[in-house]
Amino acid sequence: MRLISFINAILVIVALYFLVFERDALFAFAGRGEADVPATEGGEATEETSVSETAVGVIAFRSEAREIDSAVLLRGQTKANRQVEVLAETTSTVISEPKRRGAFVEAGDLLCQLDPGTRPASLAEAMAGKLEAASRVPEAEARLEEAHALVAEADINLTAARKLSDSGFGSETRRISSEAAMSTAEAGIKSAEAGLEATRAGIEAAAAEVEAAQREIDRLTIEAPFKGLLESDTAELGSLLQPGALCATVIQLDPIKLVGFVPETEVNRVLVGSEAEAQLVTGRQVTGRVTFLSRSADETTRTFEVEITVPNADLTIRDGQTATIRIAAEGAKAHLLPQSALTLNNEGQLGVRTVGTGNVVDFMPVRILRDTSKGVWIDGLAETVDVIVVGQEFVTRGVTVAPTYREASQ
Repeated sequence: MRLISFINAILVIVALYFLVFERDALFAFAGRGEADVPATEGGEATEETSVSETAVGVIAFRSEAREIDSAVLLRGQTKANRQVEVLAETTSTVISEPKRRGAFVEAGDLLCQLDPGTRPASLAEAMAGKLEAASRVPEAEARLEEAHALVAEADINLTAARKLSDSGFGSETRRISSEAAMSTAEAGIKSAEAGLEATRAGIEAAAAEVEAAQREIDRLTIEAPFKGLLESDTAELGSLLQPGALCATVIQLDPIKLVGFVPETEVNRVLVGSEAEAQLVTGRQVTGRVTFLSRSADETTRTFEVEITVPNADLTIRDGQTATIRIAAEGAKAHLLPQSALTLNNEGQLGVRTVGTGNVVDFMPVRILRDTSKGVWIDGLAETVDVIVVGQEFVTRGVTVAPTYREASQ
């Protein structure tokens, strides 16, 4: 009994080996064996008898390639067109009533009003200093004119002293004294000019102090930088704000951006300005155009960021929603086939089995372009091809079949 069981096990293993690993050879052998058909009384086998006894029955579908847009598909999310945290630039307490988050604001609307404190007095003091500095200008200009007059007088005296000295009617001492007076008068001009420049510099310094004081007062009013929505409450009444403290967060949702990442194998198919559509996680369909494509890949994922701008006038699209994005690319011809028609050959290649000349089966590798509810779009096939959709798992390349054709709607 043990010997019989052992022999049965060996036979089962051999049968499984041929069925799994030598399926093509087994089917080919079976096809050749079935080709020896008995002849009729006339000595020749009829065509009907040959087909019915040697060919394998399959169901095929005649497919013709159609033009499709081979869109680039990617996952992404919505992102606000603008988002800014409005921060305080000075230290003071809030004296305005807060605005609640979700409120609409226009550019220039008041967000936070701070207590001015002694800043108006500092501005008044700076303005007074500017007026005082300006009042010194006429005095400095008068000194400069006086210095020029003294130079003119000294020049006349020096000329007279030199003539008298040269003619012998004046002493050398007088000439030297006149030259010294001339040098003193010239030094007076330089001193008066320096005084005038110092006065003008004082005016500029006073003007800078006025501008600084005015700027400090302007910082007390914190306004919305653009039209949008408040994403957070503004600072509460009475709270102390310091430089860098948050007054409010403002976001702009119209238009809104769709942000995704394109793999490096597809990035050359995406162009700025291309049309795009997306389906939000809520089921809503939106359309827009590509407005940005990164020139630098992410170091971790090796993908390129792409932005699509979409109108959002009713503000129903929110920031951070998941979206499936389709970016239009150059069209291509492809076949729409049922997913069940796809199969694998012995090398693991994905493809379909087709009916060729003489109803002989052939295997054609394909590439899936898009998966839809109606079937899969594939390329790699001829313009017109007969694809086996039922029975493709029971035939191999080189086997003769008896195809029955059906319509696409079936």
